[in-house]
Amino acid sequence: MFRRNRIRRVLLISLGLVMFPIAGCSSESSQTPSRPLRILVTNDDGVSALGIDAVVEALRNDPDNVIVVSAPAVNQSGSGDTTTPAPPPLEATETTTLSGYPATAVMGYPADSVLYALENLYPEEAPDVVLSGINQGQNVGNLDGVLSQISGTVGAAKTAACSGVPALASSQGSPKVGGDYDYEAGVVAVLAWLQANRAALLAGEASLEDITSINIPSCDTGTIRGTVETVLATENPDGISLLGPQDCESDFQDPQDDIEAFFNGFISVTPVPSNSSNTCDDLK
Repeated sequence: MFRRNRIRRVLLISLGLVMFPIAGCSSESSQTPSRPLRILVTNDDGVSALGIDAVVEALRNDPDNVIVVSAPAVNQSGSGDTTTPAPPPLEATETTTLSGYPATAVMGYPADSVLYALENLYPEEAPDVVLSGINQGQNVGNLDGVLSQISGTVGAAKTAACSGVPALASSQGSPKVGGDYDYEAGVVAVLAWLQANRAALLAGEASLEDITSINIPSCDTGTIRGTVETVLATENPDGISLLGPQDCESDFQDPQDDIEAFFNGFISVTPVPSNSSNTCDDLK
């Protein structure tokens, strides 16, 4: 299912070339408190999706992680940060991920899943971080308010930040027809980000003005070329198909935005304003 023969190469790339800093935070944070990291995991593809299962299985291998899963009961892709009007209260049922990890399935949107968890699954202390994803398919660019800005994966992360919890949105690139989503590469990138920022998250030093969005290529040929920090693209002068495959054998250098980086085989790491829609205002 996953392309395991590539994982070691991607690990070297992800850990060796980037520190995945949180906006407004230095990787050289104060001394890490000696307690586990409280992690809320969500997504927009639904609680039974492959991407969320891959993340949870990787996270649970580390005893310093305490993981809670709250995700939509069914696929809610493209819902942005939409929430279900109240009342009535959200319905939720206990279930598991594909590999059997306990999870809460929320009858609502990704943003609902975050809000439900913060209210009901963290009665005493909020999580240190929300990890949203890994999404099936890329979320790059902000062209006339579409793509990354309508992503439920990004919307859930924005909702977390507007609720006072730092967040990461991760998305796995779509391969060519018949190819595989390289979720293992995505998992490596998520774990590298978490490792680089664990001290800051535990110390409560992360900015909430932005969430971090990472897009990881699924290389049909070649390998991921590295990781670059980018900005959201606001135009696409080359006419790249934003739903298409990624060229990991490209020789393009010095990408200026997330579209150029991602479609030329780089992992793109992009700050996205948490208040770029109505999320924060609606939660006040």
